[in-house]
Amino acid sequence: MLAEFLGTALLLIVVVGSGIAAQRLSPSDLGLELLENALATGAGLTAIILAVGSVSGAHLNPVVSVVDAAFGGLRWRDVLGYVAAQLTGAVAGTVVANAMFALPAVTIATRDRSSAALWLSEVVATLGLLLVIFGTVRSGKLTATPFAVGAYIAGAYFFTSSTSFANPAVTFGRELSNTFTGISPSSVLPFVAAQGIGAALAWLAIRTLYPEMRAAAAVVVLPHESSNEAEERFARERLRAAAHLEGKIMSHVPEVLFVCVHNAGRSQMAAGLLDHHAQSTVHVRSAGSEPSDRLNPAVVQAMSEVGIDISKEFPKPLTDDIVRDSDVVITMGCGDACPLYPGKRYLDWDLEDPADKPIEVVRRIRDEIDGQVRALLGELAPASAEA
Repeated sequence: MLAEFLGTALLLIVVVGSGIAAQRLSPSDLGLELLENALATGAGLTAIILAVGSVSGAHLNPVVSVVDAAFGGLRWRDVLGYVAAQLTGAVAGTVVANAMFALPAVTIATRDRSSAALWLSEVVATLGLLLVIFGTVRSGKLTATPFAVGAYIAGAYFFTSSTSFANPAVTFGRELSNTFTGISPSSVLPFVAAQGIGAALAWLAIRTLYPEMRAAAAVVVLPHESSNEAEERFARERLRAAAHLEGKIMSHVPEVLFVCVHNAGRSQMAAGLLDHHAQSTVHVRSAGSEPSDRLNPAVVQAMSEVGIDISKEFPKPLTDDIVRDSDVVITMGCGDACPLYPGKRYLDWDLEDPADKPIEVVRRIRDEIDGQVRALLGELAPASAEA
């Protein structure tokens, strides 16, 4: 929640602060003021998303959080916390922006923004923003998402008559600054209602354009479970490995471990495919020599397209006990990092890294892994491979 608070606060500092600066630098040229405000906001928003995206998903916007939850990404019980952080961050950011320009901390805006044209603009702006976010994610272009969002918002300053608020938290915060970017309290609720309509339309559009909703949502919020829950799952897996090594758990199925560098792509796909095909005849794990902080979203999407949901998985570190408990260890570009123990079977699969690759390439890598997984399963559990 801290990332959402800080990210939204910084966003309001950028929006309100650049608006005040533009008003002072170009007091007689409204078009230039708007251009300065738009460029600063687009650039600042891009930078903020890049900064906090790996922590919270960089929602910075209640409608993003709600729509993501509707698609199965963010859990509904976490939505309230996200929205509270965004709203309080918006207030804090506006107060700081006012103070930076020697204005009172809070100055209630008097600028009325009440008209059907402005409300329609907010519907369109919000609809477009959500389509940009989910569209780039769904198409596997995650690295482009921050830049696409920043560019869209900068452009929307000019193609909407409302200058594209498209964010209830931003709308709420801007009523506290009676400056270039301000909005009167009486105009806030209709703006938020219009943004809600835009979000609902976006939800319908995304369902139609991108029917794999979980894949579309898989990256908009980055932790799909809390860090504590992820740590608990990893701890349980290590305890199982230790108990199995000590003979406290009897297992009559092969133990297979897939290892790549980041445990965010190849090894996760291999583990998901083997677990799916093996039907409990093999126990599967995956790990990384240098685990990332999240899965590759294109990998999540590619797997969902073949009916395998790995969105709840997370990158895990390579540990000695898990290697020792494995019968077969398969490395993918990190063989030197894997400790060697007698009696283990070690394989190295030469596979392209799907990191930053378009979805078409990720699908090809997935299919190549699937072929190798099926061949391996044919050796370990022939009956499952034939099924």
